[in-house]
Amino acid sequence: MRHVMMKRLHLFLLLCAPWLGGCLFSGPRHQGPVTDHFDGEQFHNLEPVRRLDPGDVLDALRTEPRGAWRDYEEFSPGKPPPERVGRGQLRVTFINHATVLLQADGLNVLTDPIYSDRPSPISFVGPHRVRPPGIRFEDLPPIDVVVVSHNHYDHMDLPTLRRLEAAHKPRFIVGLGNKALLDGEGFARVEELDWWQSTEVAPGQTVTAVPAQHRSNRGLTDVSATLWAGYVLSTSGGPVLFAGDTGFGPQFAMMAERFGPMRLSVLPIGAYRPTAFRPVHMGPREALQAHKVLRSSTSVAMHYGTFALALDGQDEAKYLLLRLLAREEERPRFWALAFGEGRDVPPLTTAVD
Repeated sequence: MRHVMMKRLHLFLLLCAPWLGGCLFSGPRHQGPVTDHFDGEQFHNLEPVRRLDPGDVLDALRTEPRGAWRDYEEFSPGKPPPERVGRGQLRVTFINHATVLLQADGLNVLTDPIYSDRPSPISFVGPHRVRPPGIRFEDLPPIDVVVVSHNHYDHMDLPTLRRLEAAHKPRFIVGLGNKALLDGEGFARVEELDWWQSTEVAPGQTVTAVPAQHRSNRGLTDVSATLWAGYVLSTSGGPVLFAGDTGFGPQFAMMAERFGPMRLSVLPIGAYRPTAFRPVHMGPREALQAHKVLRSSTSVAMHYGTFALALDGQDEAKYLLLRLLAREEERPRFWALAFGEGRDVPPLTTAVD
């Protein structure tokens, strides 16, 4: 009984982290003009999303079962990715959590990189990873661009970003308000974007920040003070979406209208329980719905199986996704890659696996 109570206390503290961080770890705030999603103090989603509070967490712990997570397991790393891929080619490698390597037209892009043991402001506090990253840091190819979706610790991991800065000197692309934090850490090449703003990252290739349905903070006093986003990479073979941390919302239809069918969509499927998380985290059902709305030729699942951040179990989201895909009349090409697995993405079509 004591063991169960300690696990519940740990989970309560984890889920309530946004209220317990205090001002000690709060980051800089965006300073800029009022827009349709920034009121001068805080950013807002395209549609209103009720903020989770500790009472919601307590209700969830009483009413929803917690899925199983195994203790840390050591695994052999995946095969080192190629240094580059040629024009027209696209390769995706799932590393862990929301860290995905996208290689297209000679450009290497890394998303929300985290190689730390814990997504936390304190190295010895917080959920410990249950497996190593699928690709060793030393086996990463030259990284040209790093996109960071928002400032939560499991997505903006400063120790990993510092390692990338030292080893690769990449260009970092972040949402509004996040540049100040990285500038203060001494990063040399940081650019921040608002939703729908684009920047050229290579001749003929752009990265566009797109809306996500989420929130941001690194402590108690900076809630929604910086922007959260996904990113669309233009390639010679069609657009590639990294959706970031997001719930299902109107942004997917807007992207489909603006960019046309996606050649590849990288979509989150984990941390979708308790149900109160659903507005800001997609589960497998919502991710499959997003795949369809985006008219995505291929999609890849991420944001699961690395850190116990919510009530869903270690393999729960992945296996639910596979079951849902098996029920489809025509099975969509939606991959749940193994950690460290890389695949060449087929050309933009409406084909299914």
